[in-house]
Amino acid sequence: MGAGVTAAEKNAASGTGHAPALEARSLTLSWDGQTTVVDRISLAVAAGEVVCLVGRSGCGKTTILHALSGLTRPLSGQVLLHGEDITGTPGHVSYMLQKDLLLPSRRIIDNVCLPMLLAGVPRAEARAKAEPLFERFGLAGTEEKWPAELSGGMRQRAAFMRTYLMGADVTLLDEPFSALDAITRVEVRRWFCDMARELGLSALVITHDVDEAVSMASRVYVLAGRPSEGEPSHIAGEVRVDHGTGKGDFALTPEFLAAKREVLALLG
Repeated sequence: MGAGVTAAEKNAASGTGHAPALEARSLTLSWDGQTTVVDRISLAVAAGEVVCLVGRSGCGKTTILHALSGLTRPLSGQVLLHGEDITGTPGHVSYMLQKDLLLPSRRIIDNVCLPMLLAGVPRAEARAKAEPLFERFGLAGTEEKWPAELSGGMRQRAAFMRTYLMGADVTLLDEPFSALDAITRVEVRRWFCDMARELGLSALVITHDVDEAVSMASRVYVLAGRPSEGEPSHIAGEVRVDHGTGKGDFALTPEFLAAKREVLALLG
């Protein structure tokens, strides 16, 4: 679904009559306030849904996340959270960056508590809220460790826990697994999808890895265009992914290959 799709059409497509958890309506974005980089894109994430936005490097994916999170204001268009206009206003969604950005001088528990500490929550209260989550996030026993003592996969889990403790029910993730080795990347993204379902999170993940997008998402938006060559990016299409029963290795199924073919065709 590209630009110009109505909210009603999106709601029908997602199988719900409710407003999407997060919605972009005809966003036009710029890097310098003048030159169009992303042209009139529309997308939506339903409550409890993991959606991926896939595109080549340099096509404006991170620029889109900045607009969705309110860090930048679009040239035109709207961003809505549960039907409320939040265009250009930060602090409404959680945002996980590509790197874990754990502070080396703080223990893991104090790293994951950082959003609460910055919000003025007393340290003891923040720690008490975070401690029960360590086992749930597969990090039991790491509370008092330093970031340098954790593997890359465990650091990403800690970064996601910190993002979760920001308190928003919609999370934006900017290529969160790209710094991991291939085996760890597969393991952590499976873990993330399981946790998102368990926690009931709505998530938009951007990536340039087609296999990753198809493996994770119920729907994949494909971003096409080459802004550096004067061609603004746009939504070339949307691919629905049938994950079937969820048993076995989805990447070996005909459904996976069919969805991957569609995404690659849209990428051109």
